[in-house]
Amino acid sequence: MEADQKNQAPVAVLTEFGARKLLATESTIGQALRIGGDYFEVVGIIKSESGQAGNIQIPDQQVDVYIPMKIARSYFGDVFTRVTSGSRTRELVELHQIIVQVDNSDNVEPTAAAIERMLDRFHKKKDFLVSVPLALLRQAEATKRTFNIVLGSIACISLLVGGIGIMNIMLASVTERTREIGIRRAIGAKRRQIIVQFLIETVVLSTIGGILGIGIGVLIPLIITYFSGMPTVITMASILLPLFISVSIGIIFGLYPAARAANVDPIVALRHE
Repeated sequence: MEADQKNQAPVAVLTEFGARKLLATESTIGQALRIGGDYFEVVGIIKSESGQAGNIQIPDQQVDVYIPMKIARSYFGDVFTRVTSGSRTRELVELHQIIVQVDNSDNVEPTAAAIERMLDRFHKKKDFLVSVPLALLRQAEATKRTFNIVLGSIACISLLVGGIGIMNIMLASVTERTREIGIRRAIGAKRRQIIVQFLIETVVLSTIGGILGIGIGVLIPLIITYFSGMPTVITMASILLPLFISVSIGIIFGLYPAARAANVDPIVALRHE
């Protein structure tokens, strides 16, 4: 907060895991946390998302504590001290670590390479390290591919079953309306007109089914958001694409019943009971 930095308030933000480990109580916000020899007030918690495969942004460590830079300098200065077994290292640093968030996982590696080239230009001595969570990035990509394959397979099977169902319905309709087809052919209807008639009926049937499916698909995310608070996104493409696929399925699987209706012999059809 700007007010905290202006007043040099000793405040800190914890990761979710760190809050559970360091301050395992019901109320974490407002508690005092000792850092070095000073106490800082906990004013916020960062939600841990390292377990999500689709999100590659993770904290440096699971028990990270974040404090404003000006307050950190006033309390600890710019000298970084590291004490190991029998030795002590002191280093003057302006920034110890920078976390960069990228808008898309595909841009992570190119962005890291660009940052490293820029740092090479301004740092004659390589006193920096660019770390990219490649393992988590690869896991996210593999999980995404797996979900795409599984969901795509389910969608293809569902479309195939739905198309076969539409075709069977239209074949039954052609059988029941054989006499009607014969009368239309007898009074001058052409085969093309018969095909168009049954294709229109098939497209209308598949479109109505597609609209009902889209309605259910839009309603389910809204219910999830309402009851769980999980944000969901519905785009126009996710509505128009299924509608286009429904119309296409109606045309593809309606061609055979329409062609069969058009090829009915008018004389045989007129005798049909």
